[in-house]
Amino acid sequence: MAPSMDSLADDLAAETAVLRALLADLDAAGWEAATPAVGWAVRDQVSHLAHFDDAALVSATDPDTFRAGLREAAATGTVDPDAIAARYRGLPPAELLAWFDAARTRLVDVFRGLDAGLRVPWYGPPMSAASSLTARLMETWAHGQDVADTVGATRTPTDRLRHVAHIGVRAMPFSYALRDRPVPDAAVRVELEAPSGRAWTWGPEDATDRVTGAALDFCLLVTQRRHRDDLDLTVRGPVATEWLGIAQAFAGAPGAGREPARPAPP
Repeated sequence: MAPSMDSLADDLAAETAVLRALLADLDAAGWEAATPAVGWAVRDQVSHLAHFDDAALVSATDPDTFRAGLREAAATGTVDPDAIAARYRGLPPAELLAWFDAARTRLVDVFRGLDAGLRVPWYGPPMSAASSLTARLMETWAHGQDVADTVGATRTPTDRLRHVAHIGVRAMPFSYALRDRPVPDAAVRVELEAPSGRAWTWGPEDATDRVTGAALDFCLLVTQRRHRDDLDLTVRGPVATEWLGIAQAFAGAPGAGREPARPAPP
């Protein structure tokens, strides 16, 4: 059964609390520390989340205004995450954090009251309100990984990762379309072990192409926070192999991914 808007909102609030704990004790230098995302400091990770929280709220409550802004941004080339990050670099850390807190609180409160099936526009394909809220959780977890890596923290994985993994699987056609490649006809079976030990599966049981492994590793891959060579995923079949080379759970231009931290095996 699909999760309710209340349960999605609760999970997003819990993921937000994990990120807030990482940010709580940062000094000025910590906010300016470079993250694994090239050219982005911790402050840019937070402003990105706040900016797109505000955008998600507009998309759900005033879709005509969102679409008009999207057309303008597409015409001027201003849907560029790097340009958006640069726009907010003059904000003092306290003001930036207050903005993120307020934007996230508004988002969670409003989305709780929406119909899960409400269609909302976005920078990629339109989606349901439930998918939009799930995407905010995915983004929070992914950008939180960059912050955690920067401050040297290790987050305890939870079964909230199922939201991230689900988007990663469902975004397979999107990953191909971004790169102007035809979507394969062959289905891929994905079998992941949840942090709780439960089994999560997608795709037909008899699929030849398969991906198996820990949910954490799969989520790190589809959010492009780790190179595939640094993850313990078992991949079988040409379609699964090709897909994992381009997998992308987030909207926007094709991501460059991360360089491997360890040499590839012979």
